[in-house]
Amino acid sequence: MSICLGIDTSNYTTSVCLYDSNSGKVISKRKLLPVKNGELGLRQSDAVFHHVQQLPVLFEEAFGDFSDQIKAIGVSYAPRTEEGSYMPCFTVGLTAARILSSAWKAPVYLFSHQQGHIAAALYSVDRLDLLHQKHIAFHVSGGTTEALLVNGEEGFVTTRIVAKTLDLNAGQLIDRVGVMLGLPFPCGKELEQLARQCEETIKVRPSIKGLDCCLSGGQNIAEKHLKEGKSPAYIARFTLEFISSAIIAMSQRIREKYGDLEFVYAGGVMSDSIIRDELKSLHDCVFALPEFSSDNAAGVAVLASVKDQL
Repeated sequence: MSICLGIDTSNYTTSVCLYDSNSGKVISKRKLLPVKNGELGLRQSDAVFHHVQQLPVLFEEAFGDFSDQIKAIGVSYAPRTEEGSYMPCFTVGLTAARILSSAWKAPVYLFSHQQGHIAAALYSVDRLDLLHQKHIAFHVSGGTTEALLVNGEEGFVTTRIVAKTLDLNAGQLIDRVGVMLGLPFPCGKELEQLARQCEETIKVRPSIKGLDCCLSGGQNIAEKHLKEGKSPAYIARFTLEFISSAIIAMSQRIREKYGDLEFVYAGGVMSDSIIRDELKSLHDCVFALPEFSSDNAAGVAVLASVKDQL
């Protein structure tokens, strides 16, 4: 048995995962950070506090009898691999990883939160072969809306941003509209359920500049629809269609520029079935299973296992 531990302390989720490379199975534990009703997020100081409180509990739930069998540790150290990418909340997981490494004499491998999302998506659909192949990966969440060229340079799971949002992230748009409609934060699941109640056909036009998108206009239009008396279901559906149209337009332009590479879609927003179904109608692509779309530690656990065998 070869078990690797993954730790991810992102902005809204504390998560740990044990990955057995022999069986391919994972034991995943995670817990959302508490956000008060009506608020759109947490200050980093509060996020750090909650991670410190929640991480030991998740360790107790996940470890069981495996603590003496852990071969390596993977941990998210920053949002992205780009220079200057930093959020204090990731220091909680990084500190825990270093302490456990010292106690267990197990190596620690550092990965970005974004790399973890890509690996989790590939693991969830049995496509870890793409870890060693050039492909396009979309990471679409509350903190990120980017398309990445993966393995385009030398190195292990290297990433380079080739397209991005120029203003709001997709998850931010979902949460701002959701809170405006009285939904609890984070609003993704509830907004999708509300959107499915809308039977009207909605036409949207994405705002695209080169390969990049602009999403703030979606919030402005949603607010206008609310003032005009449009139903919450209509506004929810419009919001998801607006995001979907932008991701589709970006995908088409990226394919025109970079050729016939495989496309992978990861991140919490990509668990939305409305957006996912529209993208699947566009082209063959790889989607993370919903349970591996939102923030989780499975990706960094898998990456630690692969890295440890290189």
